[in-house]
Amino acid sequence: MKTSYLTKIKTSQITRSEIHIVPILENRIRFQEYGIAVFSTITTKSALKKAIKKGSITINAEEASTATYIQGGEKIVFTPFISETKEKTLDFNLKVVFEDDFLAIIEKPAGIIVSGNKFKSIVNALPTNLKPSTQDDALLAPQPAHRLDFATSGLLVVGKTKGALLGLNALFKNKEIDKTYHAVTIGRMTQKEGMIAAPIDAKTSKSEYKILATEISERFQYLNLVQLVPKTGRRHQLRKHMLFIGNPILGDATYCEPEQLLKGKGLYLHASNISFLHPITQKEIAASLPLPKKFRKIFKAYLEEK
Repeated sequence: MKTSYLTKIKTSQITRSEIHIVPILENRIRFQEYGIAVFSTITTKSALKKAIKKGSITINAEEASTATYIQGGEKIVFTPFISETKEKTLDFNLKVVFEDDFLAIIEKPAGIIVSGNKFKSIVNALPTNLKPSTQDDALLAPQPAHRLDFATSGLLVVGKTKGALLGLNALFKNKEIDKTYHAVTIGRMTQKEGMIAAPIDAKTSKSEYKILATEISERFQYLNLVQLVPKTGRRHQLRKHMLFIGNPILGDATYCEPEQLLKGKGLYLHASNISFLHPITQKEIAASLPLPKKFRKIFKAYLEEK
């Protein structure tokens, strides 16, 4: 996959205020919770805090703070500062599985972060891979609605408008998005399917698993192709749950023993299926990906029968 870095100069960034009138709310809420995705360039808590700190946001003509509460009817104005900067654009080819004017589903390769301090990230690659939205509430740059670990490959849902991103966030929060993963686990598994309900960070966590195939391995004794369905969304949940029952995921540099790693192969965890009700069109959206080549190599006989 070819990666290149393009540099372009912004000679001027036009400052244009964005205005938002808060609808009547049932309960008061802190602005730092409400203000995410209200404006096109503020789609995360950290971005909102930065804008508040810079004094770029006013509420009823008064400078906003992280302690400000809103209850409805307020006039919120966001005014970005003018800047002249050199901006890098990441040219990194991504497979687009689904796209419309509101959202997209892309295939995230293993070995790249979704977002963060590194320039090489999915967030920075999205503008060159997706079509700009024509909607009035279009985001200046598409934003992921959830996360996949650096080492995990598979389907990632992205919002292209404020309304779609807010809707997707609500679907994930309310557990109204169905996700299925496939993994290769190490060791003998006697129970063909089950529910793992081990707490993670003192929080309730549940994952369903089902063994699809098992291969004898000279190095690992047994390798299993397992279908995984997370019922909650804790950090590293599937990886921790498989470790908990004594069958860590192959190639997990964090939770496996060093001798259980395969050099250059990475983590055998793949987000293969996702389905949800489109937050804007209300149409059923379903997307799937085939298993990566490294999975197919191990379970060739089983997959040829399918």
